[in-house]
Order: sequence, then structure tokens, then C-alpha cells
Amino acid sequence: MSTDVGTTEEREASELLHFVTQQTRFTLLNNILQHPHQLPSMYELEQLNPSISEATVYKHIQKLIDAGIVEEAALPDDERRQGYPWKFYGVSDAGWKFLDEHNLLKSEETLQRIYETTSDKPEKMLKYESAPRPK
Repeated sequence: MSTDVGTTEEREASELLHFVTQQTRFTLLNNILQHPHQLPSMYELEQLNPSISEATVYKHIQKLIDAGIVEEAALPDDERRQGYPWKFYGVSDAGWKFLDEHNLLKSEETLQRIYETTSDKPEKMLKYESAPRPK
């Protein structure tokens, strides 16, 4: 009987898949994918997850950043507007590749349609949706 559990690369990919699909992190990734710009602000992520504390949302986004799946994007100083967010969170190039390789992008279009039809968004969230985003 073989005890081989695959190559180091396969084990790392398996561990990352388990990490990414943890309920809170996977929910946050889905929130990013469903956002109209795929670059929500921290406030928007918090509003989409009222049952999760703000600290937990932040902690899991930071973990996804540390894992290379999500990246923080900031507006340049000269493009920032008072009263609007300037930091946003999106899937990194490596994250897109990983999600695609593991068939985790199949529902992207459906997620975006669900987000578009959400009618009970707070006024501040609607304002933040229209905020300028990094390119």
C-alpha cells in the first residue's frame, strides 16, 4: 500500500484549495466576484456580510492577500475624493489562475446578476459602488 500523497506542489494546491474554500473566505471571494467592478471596498464587503464582524471580514481578506489570492488596490492620491473609499480588494492574477484551474469561477456571472438585483443596499453602499476605482 502506497503512502504517497502526491507531490509537494499537489499538496500545496490542495491545502490552498481547502484554505480558499473555508466558508468565510469563500464568501468574501464570491463577494469580490459579484461586485460590479470586482473591486469592492472594505465597507461594501462588510455590508454584504452583516452576520460577520468587521474585524473578521478584515482578518480573512488579509489572509487571502497573504496567500496571494486577493490583492489590495488603491487609488493614487490625486484621484481620491473625500467621502469615498480609496482602497479596494480584487482577485490577483495568481488568484484568477488558481480559481480557474480549480473550477471555482463557474458561477461568476450568476453572482453578478444576484448582486445587481439586491435592492436593500444602504445609501452609503450605493454611493461607494459609484466611487472611482483603480485601473
